[in-house]
Amino acid sequence: MVELTAPVRSVVGDRTAKELGARLGVHTVEDLLRHYPRRYYERGELTDLSSLRPGEQVTIQATVVSASGHRIRPKLHKLDVVVTDGRSKLTLTFFNKHWLADRLPAGTEALFAGKVEVFRGRRSLTNPEVHVGDADSFAGALQPVYPASAKLASWQVEKSIATVLDLVDAVPDPLPDAVREHRGLLPLSAALRLVHRPGDRSDVRRAQQRLRFDEAFLLQVVLARRRAEAAGLPATPRVPADDGLVSAFDARLPFRLTDGQHEVAGEIAADLARTRPMHRLLQGEVGSGKTVVALRAMLTVVDSGGQAALLAPTEVLAQQHHRSVTAMLGPLAERGLLGGSEEGTRVVLLTGSQSTAARRRSLLDVASGEAGIVIGTHALIQDAVDFFDLGLVVVDEQHRFGVEQRDALRAKATVPPHVLVMTATPIPRTVAMTVFGDLDVSTLTELPAGRTPITSHLVPVGEKPHFLDRAWERIREEVAAGHQAYVVCPRIGQVDGSDADGEEPADGPDLQVVPDPETEPALRPAVAVLEVAPSLIEGPLAGLRVEMLHGRMPSEAKDDVMSRFASGAVDVLVATTVIEVGVDVPNATAMVVLDADRFGVSQLHQLRGRVGRGEAPGLCLLVTDTEAGTPARDRLAAVAATQDGFELSRVDLETRREGDVLGATQSGRRSSLRLLSVLRDEPVIVAAREDATALVDRDPHLFANAELRHAVDALLADERSDYLEKA
Repeated sequence: MVELTAPVRSVVGDRTAKELGARLGVHTVEDLLRHYPRRYYERGELTDLSSLRPGEQVTIQATVVSASGHRIRPKLHKLDVVVTDGRSKLTLTFFNKHWLADRLPAGTEALFAGKVEVFRGRRSLTNPEVHVGDADSFAGALQPVYPASAKLASWQVEKSIATVLDLVDAVPDPLPDAVREHRGLLPLSAALRLVHRPGDRSDVRRAQQRLRFDEAFLLQVVLARRRAEAAGLPATPRVPADDGLVSAFDARLPFRLTDGQHEVAGEIAADLARTRPMHRLLQGEVGSGKTVVALRAMLTVVDSGGQAALLAPTEVLAQQHHRSVTAMLGPLAERGLLGGSEEGTRVVLLTGSQSTAARRRSLLDVASGEAGIVIGTHALIQDAVDFFDLGLVVVDEQHRFGVEQRDALRAKATVPPHVLVMTATPIPRTVAMTVFGDLDVSTLTELPAGRTPITSHLVPVGEKPHFLDRAWERIREEVAAGHQAYVVCPRIGQVDGSDADGEEPADGPDLQVVPDPETEPALRPAVAVLEVAPSLIEGPLAGLRVEMLHGRMPSEAKDDVMSRFASGAVDVLVATTVIEVGVDVPNATAMVVLDADRFGVSQLHQLRGRVGRGEAPGLCLLVTDTEAGTPARDRLAAVAATQDGFELSRVDLETRREGDVLGATQSGRRSSLRLLSVLRDEPVIVAAREDATALVDRDPHLFANAELRHAVDALLADERSDYLEKA
C-alpha cells in the first residue's frame, strides 16, 4: 500500500513523474488521484474532427481510412494516415514510423494525441502519439481522456493512475457521514475509483456529484469559520454626527444619488453602527457611483472621530482617488488650511515615491489624527505608518492585493476596523457565494442619469488590415471635435535595456490572458507602449499631442502626464493597464485597444469604461489579428456585443478556466476547484453552504470532525488557499 502524501515518483517512473509535476502540477499520489478525466469516450463514439482548432493540443478518437507511405530521402520515410469521424477527415503524418502502417489498417479505431497544425490550408497532426486498444479495452466500459501534455499522452496518465488505484487502500473521507447520507452521496474511496474506472455514464455522474460537493463543501467550511470568527470580534460603532460631515457632503453634491446608491448606503450605514466589524463587498458597473458611496462611509467614520484608509493598487489610481475625493469635498477636505472648512477633515496621499518632505507631512497628519481620510498604495502598510484611530479600511480593486497586504493594514487598528471591499468587476451570485462567501454583498446596477452609451466594435486586422487605418482616422476625428483618446497596449517594451512584459506588480499584468496551450495557439509578442507611441507620432497621429503612460515611469512623471491629460493638454494617451480603473477624464471619448485578445473579458470592460464618462458618447475599438471562430475572437465578440458587465462576467467564466477567476492565475498557482463550476453548480454550492454553516455553528473548531479538520488545515496551509482570503 502507498500513502496519499507519497511523492508520485514513488509509484511511477522518474520521467513520467517529472512530466506530471512540471506540466500538470501533479506531485503526490493524492494529486494524481485528483487528476480527473476531462471527458470519456465509448467505442464507436468518434471525435468531431470539424471542431478541432489550429494550435490545440488534442486527444481524438477516430477510425482509420487509409495508410500510405513513401521514402522522401534515403533516411526519411513519410507515412500519411487518413482518419475519419464518419463525416470529416484528418491527415496524420508520421516520419520514420513506417511500421505503424501494419498497426493501423483501414477500419481500426484508435486514440491519437498531438497538436493541430495547418498545412496548405488543411488541418493535420504531425507525429501524434497513438493508442490502439485491444479487443476488450472498450468493451462495456468508458475510456477516460485526461488533461495531458505534449510529452505525456492521456493514456499514459491513465496508466499511472491505474497503478495508484491498485496500490491505494481506503482514502480518508473528510465529509461527515451525516452530511453524506443526507445528500445521498458516495463514500470518497468509491467516488475516486468510479471517476477513473466507470462502468457506465451513471457511474461518472455519481462520482462527479460527490467530488463536486466535496470541493464546494470544503470551501464553504473555510468561509463559514471565517464568518463566525469575524462575528465574534468587537468593533467600534461608527454613527454620523447630526449636521456633520456626511450631511455637509450631501449638500455639496451637484447631483442626486440614485435609488441604488441610497439603498447600498443604508446597508453600509447599518453595518458601521454595529458592534462587530463590517465585512462588505461593494460591486457595481463601471461608472455606477461606488466611489461616492464609499466616500460617504469614510465620512461617517470621520464624523465619529475615527479615520478611514483607502488602499489602491497603483499610484495612478491612488492619485486619481485623491484628486476626485478632494474635488468632491472641496473646503471639507482642507480643515486647518486657508479657505478650508472647520467642520471638515484633511485628506492626505501616501505613496512610495513621494518626496521625503511630503511623506513626513503625510505621516504626521495620519499619526496625529489631523487626516481623517488617508489614500495610498502599498505604502500605507509599511511599519512607519501609524494611525491615530483607524476605523474603516476601504480596499479598491481588492483582487490586486495579497492576503498579507490586506491583513497588515487591518492590523494597524487597535480595535478591528470595519472593512469595505470594492470591485468594478461584476460577479454573478454563485461566484460571490464561492469567492466572497465571508462578505455581505451590495450591488450597484443603476448608472447615474446622463451617462452616455459606449459603442464597441471589433477591428479584425488579420482579415481586413485597412480597418486599422480607419481606427486611427476615427481618433483624429474625435480630437478634431475637441475630444481626447486612449490607445492601450498589453506591454511596456524596452525599459533601461530590458524587455518589460508588463506593469509593476500592482499594475495588473496578471489579469491579462495567457493562452491555454490546450485550446489556443501560441501568440507572437504583444505590442508595446514604447514601440507604438513613436510610430503613431511619426505616422497616423502625426501633429497630435501624444504622450505615454506606464507603470515603470517615475511617480512624478505619471502624475504629470495624467494631470495634463485631464486638463486637455494631451490629445492621445498611449498607455498600459494603469488606466484600467479609477481614471476619470470626461472629455475622453475614444479608445483603441491593440492586441485586445491579450486581455480578459472583464478587463476589457473596465478599460472601455474610461471613455464616455462625459456628455459625448464613447467609442471603443478592439483590434485583433486572431482568426474568426477561435476562443479569443469569441471573447472579443462578446465584449463588443454588450455593455452589461454582469452578462460579461458570465461569459468570462464560461470562456476561461474558472481557476483564473478564483485567483489561481493571479497567484501563479492552481485552483483547488477541478470539477465544480460556480455557474453550473449553484444548487451544489447552496447545499454545501447550508451544511457547512450548520456544522460550523455546532462545532466551530471541528473537534468532532477530525478528517474534515485535517482537510481544512491542509487547504489553509497550502498557498493555493490565498484566494479565499477576501476580507
